[in-house]
Amino acid sequence: MGALTTPTILVLAGFLLGLIMGATARGARFCTFGAVEELVLAGKTLRIRAWALAIAVAMISVQIMHNAGIARIGEVFYLQPEFGVIGAIAGGTLFGVGMSMVGTCGYGVLVRMAGGDLKALFNFLVLGMSGYMTARGLTSLLKTNLIDSLTVDLTPIGGQGIPDVLSGITGIHADALWLPAGLLIGGGLIAYCFSDRQFRRSNRDIAAGALIGMAVAGGFYVTGTFGADPFDPVRVQSLTYVLPLGETLVWLMTFTGSALTFSVAVVIGTIAGAFGVAIYKREFRWEGFDDVQGMKRHLLGSAAMGAGGVTALGCTIGQGISGVSTLAMSPFIALASIFAGAIFGLYWLMTGSAREAWLMLVGSEAE
Repeated sequence: MGALTTPTILVLAGFLLGLIMGATARGARFCTFGAVEELVLAGKTLRIRAWALAIAVAMISVQIMHNAGIARIGEVFYLQPEFGVIGAIAGGTLFGVGMSMVGTCGYGVLVRMAGGDLKALFNFLVLGMSGYMTARGLTSLLKTNLIDSLTVDLTPIGGQGIPDVLSGITGIHADALWLPAGLLIGGGLIAYCFSDRQFRRSNRDIAAGALIGMAVAGGFYVTGTFGADPFDPVRVQSLTYVLPLGETLVWLMTFTGSALTFSVAVVIGTIAGAFGVAIYKREFRWEGFDDVQGMKRHLLGSAAMGAGGVTALGCTIGQGISGVSTLAMSPFIALASIFAGAIFGLYWLMTGSAREAWLMLVGSEAE
């Protein structure tokens, strides 16, 4: 039996990482929007701490690899010198509002769909189509002409990494700052997570955060190591759940004329992992829309998530964990915008008034 080819290794690794992501989310109720909702509406922090732990584990792991020269971390698109702050803010906010209308993120859509939720299947189709159109289809013209042209070239300071900025302030070479910065920020997040007694006692949430963080770091390792094939190079990337949903739809429709990729394998693995846990826990059940109004809300929300996620270059996982772990500046801005959009959307759904939602959002930020 011959050795596995690079594309095969990447597909198998992507499927395995997807299995971990799907099984973890389904088994431990790991959901970014759920964490935000509980924090804003009930003041509960258990799930947001699990999510913060995932960022910390991914960040520290990625920066250790970066410091050791492993996996070509410096080549990730997050660290490109073109600083797309407008796209991060506009796209992140749109994604967050859409997430509140749907009730979960792109990652959560797959997890719910695997449990028999037909609403999530509808979201998957609309989100995937909207994201693909914004990246490569009709609506990409709007993104290209209005958003992509509004970038700031940070080449003069070395790039958009936080260590690049710190280097300009301190005079210390940026290469010496990546690992310390990652350890400092990641360590701070870990300290925040374990400062809560309830979280320290929740083995499920601790395990979920650690597994998600390691899976994200694993994505960078696999694509950065095995993807360094001189004859068939692969871009260094990790887990994200917006454009890959559209790519999965295209692959399903053009199976005989397209190759399975790492990102598509992650999507398929995530669905499989969540489905396996749903069956094991006897949670699989068919669900659908209750009324037309709910279907309309999901239609608009999933379309906004697709367009916003591609404009922001990622979702709560793609920017919020994968991107943030690289210490690039735009993912932090995109993540803050996603959170702001999600909170605004929550308030809007509660009050039925965009004006009241805005006043509540500004008031909560002022406090």
